[in-house]
Amino acid sequence: MIENSEEKDIYILGIESSCDETAAAVVKNGREVLSNVIYSQIALHTLYGGVVPEIASRKHIEKINQVVQAALDEAGKTLDDIDAIGVTYGPGLVGALLVGVAEAKAIAYAAKKPLVGVHHIEGHIAANYIEHKELEPPYLCLVVSGGHSHLVVVRDYDKYEIVGRTHDDAAGEAFDKVARAIGLGYPGGPKVDRAAKQGRSDAVAFPRANIADCPYDFSFSGLKSAVLNYLNSCKMKQGLDGNEIYSRKTDNPDFDGNELVDPENSVTVADVAASFQQAVVDVLVSHTVAAAKDFGFKTVAIAGGVASNSALREGMKKACEKNGIELCYPSPVFCTDNAAMIGCAAYYEYISGTRHGLDLNAVPNLKLGER
Repeated sequence: MIENSEEKDIYILGIESSCDETAAAVVKNGREVLSNVIYSQIALHTLYGGVVPEIASRKHIEKINQVVQAALDEAGKTLDDIDAIGVTYGPGLVGALLVGVAEAKAIAYAAKKPLVGVHHIEGHIAANYIEHKELEPPYLCLVVSGGHSHLVVVRDYDKYEIVGRTHDDAAGEAFDKVARAIGLGYPGGPKVDRAAKQGRSDAVAFPRANIADCPYDFSFSGLKSAVLNYLNSCKMKQGLDGNEIYSRKTDNPDFDGNELVDPENSVTVADVAASFQQAVVDVLVSHTVAAAKDFGFKTVAIAGGVASNSALREGMKKACEKNGIELCYPSPVFCTDNAAMIGCAAYYEYISGTRHGLDLNAVPNLKLGER
């Protein structure tokens, strides 16, 4: 375990811009969040059905100075009070990452502060420290987001070992694609979660994938294809043509998923959402608990945007209680992209001696554990 050898409090200014959230935060001693300011671009990208990288980068440039200043003001701090600047430098959209990295380097240079580059996924894992002050390595963490589905052994605050990973689509990516197919639109994760609450999780028997000789790995492309095939089959039965299965407005806030998909079997959009979501949750939970038992961990954490999914949280909670495993997960605001998690991760990098120069660059495909 890494410990703070200094007696004084350490304040980190964290900056996050890996995708479509421009965020900054001030974190004290790695676990106390003094501010967490997020400018979200969801409403803008919803018009296009997903994140447009060029637009995201331009919005980051427009907003990042304001967001950083707001984070300092909310925390009641100035740059003189900050000990180090932490910033996400990968993985993510290269243009978006470059905006945050350039901002952090400029501040570090002007204020003469140390610069600490942070891996985005390490940030998601570190989000658990914010509300679980007692959590310390080693433990097992399930990281599930739009771009990643990993089972990670957290051996120390700066030591990670991936023991399970997706072979194709990440869980969050599958949520987005299925949401689009059933007319729920973007962002898919929260919309599927909301619709699934009104549906039957056993309405459609979608597959649960297991990888031979890789018991902790994931695969969601087959499940996604199964959903699409089911929808196409229903469409053909009804004699419908075209790429759109249903003529509904995906941006209608009143749409509740009650429209029939399969009239013959009384299956609704909500039923498809619930059945798909349950298939994803079953795989994530079973593989995580199996790994925890096999590796002898009594503590499991979940992190990433999909960790805010209500069915996953409930399913993991029940499975962990049944197997005598302690479960940790962040509040939803710390599951999605934010700078507080980057500040937490940067703190542990900082006290371990990690420093980056002004030649720090964005690394869009940065692997977990790389420095």
